[in-house]
Amino acid sequence: MNDRVIPIQPDTGTAYGRPAPTYRAELAEVGPGTPMGELLRRYWHPIGLVADATTTPRKLRVLGEDLILFRDGAGRPGLVYPHCTHRGTSLYYGKVEERGIRCCYHGWLFDVQGHCLEQPCEPEGGRARDKRRQPWYPLQELYGLIWAYMGPPEKKPGLPRYECLDVMDEGEFIEADDSSIGGGGPQIVPCNWLQHYENLVDPFHVVILHSSFSGTQFVKEMAVMPEVRWETHAHGVRTISRRPLPDGKTLHRISEAGLPTLRVIPNPKLGKGGRVESLGWVLPIDDTSFRIYVVGRVREAGELKRMRTRMNGKLWEEMTEAEHRDHPNDVEAMVSQGVIAKHSEEHLATSDKGIVMLRRLLEAQLAALREGRDPAGVSFDPAAPPVVFQAGNFIVD
Repeated sequence: MNDRVIPIQPDTGTAYGRPAPTYRAELAEVGPGTPMGELLRRYWHPIGLVADATTTPRKLRVLGEDLILFRDGAGRPGLVYPHCTHRGTSLYYGKVEERGIRCCYHGWLFDVQGHCLEQPCEPEGGRARDKRRQPWYPLQELYGLIWAYMGPPEKKPGLPRYECLDVMDEGEFIEADDSSIGGGGPQIVPCNWLQHYENLVDPFHVVILHSSFSGTQFVKEMAVMPEVRWETHAHGVRTISRRPLPDGKTLHRISEAGLPTLRVIPNPKLGKGGRVESLGWVLPIDDTSFRIYVVGRVREAGELKRMRTRMNGKLWEEMTEAEHRDHPNDVEAMVSQGVIAKHSEEHLATSDKGIVMLRRLLEAQLAALREGRDPAGVSFDPAAPPVVFQAGNFIVD
């Protein structure tokens, strides 16, 4: 009997003594005064659907700030700091009137730009009321969304337009959605915004997570391991993937992560193909949560919401814990990294080249701000042409 003796190896590589994990705060944190928070505040962000601004005050949290959204009796939307500049009572309990929002405590009335119009408890309605102003942010309405600019007033850029939303084919119209299409989970995703933004330049997870691991979530053509290259351009990082098709043709798929938080992802179900049909904006609520607003060209009402992923016919919130474990989606992959991913524990590989390029692009914008320059993708020209993306699904010979 020839028994082979297997030598006992010393215990190495255990979890004991590993250093405390860290994350890249300059990229992840979005509050006022943080590097990324100041960068993001140089752009316009969607903060709600047009229908969200009503005569009922609405609480919002955006980029780590708590705010109140309302629409006055003249139809103008307003976004203000929640605590009344008089004694700090929340304007969530205020009453919206023709000219603005009135605090419930002593009745100070503020318009949508924070001007104090009335102080009913003061002599002559407040002789110094013009010296008091409620902190506020400018808003615009476009594509069915309400947009806010939360940065330095002297650096406010124009609100960009987008060719893929302005140029419509016959029978198409614009629809906006707030259900975080593309996030793979709930309306509010409980992790850092960067975890989803980086997901946009990772085409390989489609083959593993969305195909072989959880079953085909899109179409079988997407389950083919692609040939990939990435490009950095003026507005973001472009991912170019090529997949062979059974008929000998090739699926040429282009997706983009645009500045500051744009997801330019063509419908993975292919359909008729062609240029990208919708745009999404990743809105950081704070450091540990985000949501996605989407605008697209559709032919039927509710078409965008029907794009939400279903597993076994169920939406994410309808699935059991066991189903989430057995059929993970983007949200499980992202949230399980931690509320903020532990960057110090990463071991990036060749398939992560797009993520490295995207981080470097963000780092370059942070450097621009430090040096007193404007970040990429902002324009102060009111006649600036619409932004054009190359994204889409294209069948080539």
